[in-house]
Amino acid sequence: MPSYKAPLQEYRFLLNDTFNMAQYAKLPGFADAPMDLVDQIFDEAAKLAEEVLQPLNMVGDQVGCKLENGVVTTPPGFKEAYKTLVDGGWPALVADPAYGGQGLPNTLGVLFNEMVSSANMAFGMYPGLSHGAYSALIHHGTDDLKDKYLPKLVTGEWTGTMNLTEPQCGTDLGLIRTKAVDLGDGSYKITGTKIFISAGEHDLAENILHLVLARIEGDTPGIKGISLFIVPKFLVKEDGTLGARNGVSCGALEHKMGIHGNATAVLNYDEAVGWMVGEREKGMRAMFTMMNEARLGVGLQGLSQSEVALQNAIAYAKDRLQGRSLTGPKEPGKSADPLLVHPDIRRMLLNAKSFNEGARALLVWTALHGDLSHASDDAAVRETGEDMMALLTPVVKGYLTDRGFANAVEAQQVFGGHGYIDEQGMGQFVRDARIAMIYEGANGVQALDLVGRKLAANGGRGVFAFFKLIDDFVANNKDAKLAAYTDALIAARKDLEAATMWFMENALENPDNAGAGSSDYMQLFGVTAVAYMWALMAKAALAQLATGKGDTAYYETKLKTARYYMDRVVPETATHLARVRVGAAPLMDFTAAEF
Repeated sequence: MPSYKAPLQEYRFLLNDTFNMAQYAKLPGFADAPMDLVDQIFDEAAKLAEEVLQPLNMVGDQVGCKLENGVVTTPPGFKEAYKTLVDGGWPALVADPAYGGQGLPNTLGVLFNEMVSSANMAFGMYPGLSHGAYSALIHHGTDDLKDKYLPKLVTGEWTGTMNLTEPQCGTDLGLIRTKAVDLGDGSYKITGTKIFISAGEHDLAENILHLVLARIEGDTPGIKGISLFIVPKFLVKEDGTLGARNGVSCGALEHKMGIHGNATAVLNYDEAVGWMVGEREKGMRAMFTMMNEARLGVGLQGLSQSEVALQNAIAYAKDRLQGRSLTGPKEPGKSADPLLVHPDIRRMLLNAKSFNEGARALLVWTALHGDLSHASDDAAVRETGEDMMALLTPVVKGYLTDRGFANAVEAQQVFGGHGYIDEQGMGQFVRDARIAMIYEGANGVQALDLVGRKLAANGGRGVFAFFKLIDDFVANNKDAKLAAYTDALIAARKDLEAATMWFMENALENPDNAGAGSSDYMQLFGVTAVAYMWALMAKAALAQLATGKGDTAYYETKLKTARYYMDRVVPETATHLARVRVGAAPLMDFTAAEF
């Protein structure tokens, strides 16, 4: 049976040593999160993840959700686990206190969500989608909508969804057919079918709030004419109690490769009553608030499956006896040596270990910039925070899920044939991780968004600000002990800038050049961003070793892992740059008949 242990020491190293969260103690939200309280929160969250959620992960995979007579039941134990989550106040952790939230920084929420997703990714999607709905409402809803829906969404008594996809449209949302009819009293009747709706119907909460993209009759065709509506499963009376069932029903549950514990529904809207969120024909603007948060959450899922798969692969590699070390027996008293003695096994494990620790730092760093974009009293800091959140969102989603899936596959490989057997649980990690590369915008779309929109935003302000952050770090850290890390970072940064400039010079004359190189560029950016995180962590580890205090072995291992990433992974940037520079011709010169 697989297991999971929350990496609390990693969290504390990032928050205390690497990013020095204490320096923000006077800012809103951060003021309510002293590190002793954060430690207590994480200790309790770890218990929830390890003792309540992880034991249900295999159950969710093997039993799945069931639809009978229009009613969806979640796997055994899920309903009780969700009640434990709600009773513990966890859905309110980072929500606005005005609606019952605890108001803590999202930086902490990211790490809580990693624990939940590592323990049970399918379960974690129920509260995860709810927080996305909360974000859309808090930023774009009227005061009446906020007062009506947010308090119970914040507590977790009600859950939320996002309804974009239809049978004829996924990425191209301009093809949406779901229609809205204005009833003249501020409400609308919504009619249409939505597919692939995660947590679309279930038995965990008494009401579900669906955020639905639709077009009001007569509005502008295409993506520009779409509006966003909130459509509750049960209508809510003036006193806040539940009324009649709305005109939305679950037509089917999708049969999927993974995340079986999450109810992925086909939802049919038959003149269901809804209310507009945000402005008319500005639905995508409002939905993107939810989608951008969801994309960071999906990037986190890539990390979470890589983390739990690695933990189980390490345990197996230490225990399983197979073959002898190439340099002579390491366990001469036993019939064979542990798998861990073999260099190729170590390669797979260290690929994941160096990625996990660096990717986690990147998630925390990005979330921290998001928090500072709202909380800081310094306009320059707020601007940088906004730029980094916008720039890094497609990188986090695309790079972390690509690598997370690859690492889950390699962790499975460590088990050999036993990794292909269900009882080990490794197959579930692979299958669950696979969806993260697809939903919330397939990774190819993330790459196009990065190259086509994010690089050019505000005249390239975001990407050049990112370069400056790296340049300032290198300039201010000339310590010879850091050179092994900063030299590799400098090389990656140069490759990233060269690719960026190539796009600026060649994409306008032939947009296919941008499309052809976008995925390589996203990977190049991801490797560079994680290398930057490793340089920051190396500095922090060296500083802690210099004090002679703390867990010396931990800091020394951190430096070895940083060196592995710099030596073995960072050289990939040169290959990605070479592919970018080739341009579109090798791809576009083929005719359709030649495929």
